[in-house]
This record gives sequence, C-alpha cells and structure tokens, in this order.
Amino acid sequence: MIPMVAPPAPVRKVPDRSEVNPKDTWDLSPLYASEANWEMGLEELRGQLGRMAKWKGKLGRAEDLAAALEEERKIDLMAERLGQYAHLRVAEDGGDGAARDRAMRLEHLTTQLAEETAWFLPELMSIGDAAWTDLAQHPRLAEWQGRLERVRRYRPHVLGEGEERLMALAGPALGGADEIFSQLTNVDFRFGTVKDEDGAEMELSHGTFASLLQRQSAEVRRTAWKQYYTEFEQHAFSLAATLATSVKGDVFRAKARRHSGARAQSLFPDRVPEKVYDNLVAAVRKNLQPLQRYHRLRKKLLGLKELKAADLQVPLVPAAGRKTTFEEAAGMVTTACRPLGDEYQKVLEEGLGKARWVDRYENRGKRSGAFSSGSYRNPPYILMNYREDVLSDVYTLAHEAGHSMHTWMSHRAQAYQDAHYPILLAEVASTFNEELLTHHLLEGPAREDRNLRAYILNRQIDDIRGTLYRQVMFAEFEHRIHEAEEKGVALTLDFFRICYRELLEAYLGEAMEIEAPLELECLRIPHFYSAFYVYKYAIGISAAIALSRKVLAGDAGAVDRVHGFLRSGGSRPPLETLRVAGVDMEQPAPVEAALGLFSQRVEELERMLA
Repeated sequence: MIPMVAPPAPVRKVPDRSEVNPKDTWDLSPLYASEANWEMGLEELRGQLGRMAKWKGKLGRAEDLAAALEEERKIDLMAERLGQYAHLRVAEDGGDGAARDRAMRLEHLTTQLAEETAWFLPELMSIGDAAWTDLAQHPRLAEWQGRLERVRRYRPHVLGEGEERLMALAGPALGGADEIFSQLTNVDFRFGTVKDEDGAEMELSHGTFASLLQRQSAEVRRTAWKQYYTEFEQHAFSLAATLATSVKGDVFRAKARRHSGARAQSLFPDRVPEKVYDNLVAAVRKNLQPLQRYHRLRKKLLGLKELKAADLQVPLVPAAGRKTTFEEAAGMVTTACRPLGDEYQKVLEEGLGKARWVDRYENRGKRSGAFSSGSYRNPPYILMNYREDVLSDVYTLAHEAGHSMHTWMSHRAQAYQDAHYPILLAEVASTFNEELLTHHLLEGPAREDRNLRAYILNRQIDDIRGTLYRQVMFAEFEHRIHEAEEKGVALTLDFFRICYRELLEAYLGEAMEIEAPLELECLRIPHFYSAFYVYKYAIGISAAIALSRKVLAGDAGAVDRVHGFLRSGGSRPPLETLRVAGVDMEQPAPVEAALGLFSQRVEELERMLA
C-alpha cells in the first residue's frame, strides 16, 4: 500500500492590492472623492498657469507683494493636495500604471509652474536692504513676516532669473535617482520564498524580512538574511551607480547655490550649525562601549558562537513574544498618549479607527516601511506594513501617529505659510510618542510580568541603538561620501563597500561578525536619497527622551510646552522651538542623557537575564 503523503502547504504570498479588504486601507475621499475629481483638480491647477506673471516687476510695493503671496498660497494649496493624493496612490501600489501616470503629469505641471515663476525669488532678493526693512514691516504684510524673513535668508543662495529657471527645469532629473531606487527595490526585486520554523514556505519581501529576523530559529533568520541580501548583491553595481548619481546631484545643487558643501546646504534651512552635526557624531563615538557591551550580551544570551547581522533583531526574551492585532495596537498607542490630554487622545483614536487614516497591511508593490503624509488641514495619512507578530510595529504605529498628530495640531494652529514644520522637529514629535508607549507598557502590562518587562527593556535598548547609534553611523557615512564627491573621489561600488565596512567595524565591535554582504547595507537605505536626513532621527530621540521625562515626571508646565511645540509648525527655527519646549540641542547634555539611558537599560537587562 502506498503511504499517503500530505500535500505541501500553500506558499503564503503577499496579496495584490485588489485583494486587500477596503476597511484596512486609508480613506482618501476627504482629499478627492474619485480619480475623476482629482483630474478636475489637476485641470483647475493647470488654469493657474500664467496667473503669477501680473505681479512681475511689482514686488517692491507692499500691496502688490501681499496680493502675489496670496495668489501663490492659493496655487500651493491646490498643488499640495493634488500631490498628497498622487503620492499616496503610488505608495499603495508602485506597480499601478495609472497612479504613476497621475504623479508624472502632476510633476510636469508643477515644474511648469515653478519654471514660469522663476523670476519671483530673484526679484525679491534684488530689493535693497533698507527698502526691504520698510517693506517687511508694512501692516499689509503682517501675516507674511515669518515667511519673508525665511525667504530673505536665502538671498546669498538665490540665482538670477535664467539660472533659477534652469534649476527648476533640472529638478525632476536631479531627483531621478530616488525614483530609480524605489522602482528597482520595491517593484522589480524578487526575493523568492523561505521556509519558517514549521517548514511552511512564505514569500520573502521587505515586510516579511523584518518579521523573519525576529524568529527564534537562527537558521530561519540567517537564511532569510542571506537570501534578501543576495538580491542586493545581484544589483550592486546598479545600486551603487544610483546612489552615486544622487550624491552628485546633491553636490551640484550645493555648488550651484554657492554653499560651502552639500551638508552645509542641507543644514541651512533648519539653521543648524555644522558643529551640531559634528558634536553629535563625537558624542556617540565617545560612547560606543555600551553598544558593544550590548552586542556581547546579545551573543551570550542567544548562545551563539558568532553574532551576525541576522541576529540583531530577534527578541532576547522569546516568552514575551505575542501577536497584537492592529486594533489592539491602536488602542495601546492611544492609551499611552493619555499624558497629552483628552483632546489629543480623542483625535488620535478617531484617526486610527473609523476615520481610516491608516493603510494597514503589506500588499504587492506597496512601498516598504512606514510614513505619515499630510497636506494643509487634510487628514494626515499613515502608511504601514503592519504585522501582528512584530511588536516593534506597534512602536512604528506610535511613531507615525506622532507625526500625524503633529501635522494635525500645527495645521490647525498656524496659517498655511507657517504651518509646515521641519523634519528635525517631526522626529521629536514621533519619537516622543514611542517614549510614552514604553512608559505605558513598563508601568502597565510589564509591571508584574518579568519576561515582558525584559522584552520592553530590550525593545527600548534596540530603539536607541537603531535611532541614535545606527543613524549617527549612517550620518557619518553620508558625510564621508559627499565629502569624497566634493574632493573628486570616484564613488564606485568598491569605495562604498570599503567606506561602509570601516564604519561597521568601528561601531559594532569585536563581538560582531561582519559578513561581506553587510557592506551592501549602505545601498538599501532609502533615506540616503534625502541627503543628511538621518542625523535628525538621532537629534529627535535625544530631545524626545528629555521632553518625555519632563512630562512623565509631572514638571510644571511641561505638557503645555509640548503642546506649544506641536502647534508651532514652522513659525520658529527648530532649535529655538526645542529650547522653548525645554531642551537645548546645541548643548551635549540631551545626547549624553540618551546614551546614559541606553547604558542604564543594558545594565538592567543584564542583571535580569545574564
């Protein structure tokens, strides 16, 4: 008799967008009820072509300047709303040709609008200092004083009308490297399938990769890691050329606008002195021992002969592993934000629930990772690739909810021209919510559960490791590769690999085995296509830890100061906004305190588990 053989279990595939339950997707109808409505909006924006020309040559008169700024604001509001919808539709499915078509047509139109207003800034900048002082103080321009001051700062870096027109025309081409990277890694890459601990095959993707790295089986983790990086190895030369092109574009823009370098240009809008960046790196470099101590502890607790990159995400306390539905995660995040008041909680609960701000789960072609996206006084939508078996995704939701509530509050407190906060402040608001979540879990569910407490401590350690140590290492890499381009060094694949390996060895320490494919990690980081962004994460977590400690300790006025920060938008320079909120990021104390908390948590975890 032939024995019966059970049929193989079906491969768990990533669903197509059409297979996703609509209730698990964002509701974009507050932006546009349909694609046809978006097309009508696009035509309305097209009708604005030529409308700014009537103000040319008249910006030196207060009444005319105010009218021109109001006309510009009207156009910007329309373009921003159209852009948010187009961006979100591409993000939900990068393989949707119609969505890409909309985005590209909008980009073409906004480039036309930028091209025909290339005269605007040069004309403003041509106004002499004495006349400018009188103009900016005119009562008709009272609501525009902040905008005018921010614009005037750029006077040394604004070009002539013809040059500004060329810069506007070059914008899409200079941004092409990011688009190529996104299409290649999010749409074209195929990672195959891997077997989990139960022998079930599952499709490997950006989303499942994160989940598989948290599995207790070292074989599963390492197989997934190797297979994932094999795809990057097979495209390494193309990815290196793409990153090099992006860096060249950054350097071109800096030189064209007469900045001393690409980093200086990137820090200029936020008024962040370069010494703040350098001091951040120096502080972390002086405190690498706690990080390397943690790696030794991780190696010991996991019982590994060699600690590899595939072993850095797995929880050290497997008994605490559990599944958390999205609805449960939303409730946890909302409850954790109780210290910020009833109104904050109510708006957040509505947004994460029936208002459908969140596109919850992974589907084929969807952008990897997570983000929050808002346009003025419209819903601040959240993209997630939420997985119930990855507790860190609850933290990701808290993080993105922090961004969205920051947007919600600033857009309702500020006029459009002052409402858009810089990313430096955004990272404080988002990480602040993660700190509240950690406190909520430690004081609540983990208070009596020793294993869960160890899990949360481990999670906070990994958060600081990933957001402070890791991002500063990335920041060093960005600075090095841009400096190399500025000095004429060829940005080859070998250059990137050698440069990145030097940093890996310095930061990770002797407990880590650095496999050759890990050198390619520098080619898979999307943020490198937004140059000198990552240091803001490190600033953000340091400031967030300082501010959350004040709020949770019940310091007088701390909550009101945080609300003031969240409502401030872009009305003040970011470092000034943080000082008003209660933390001075030009001083080393906040960064050192965050590093001190990391060391303290490592010691506590070691006492519990070692």
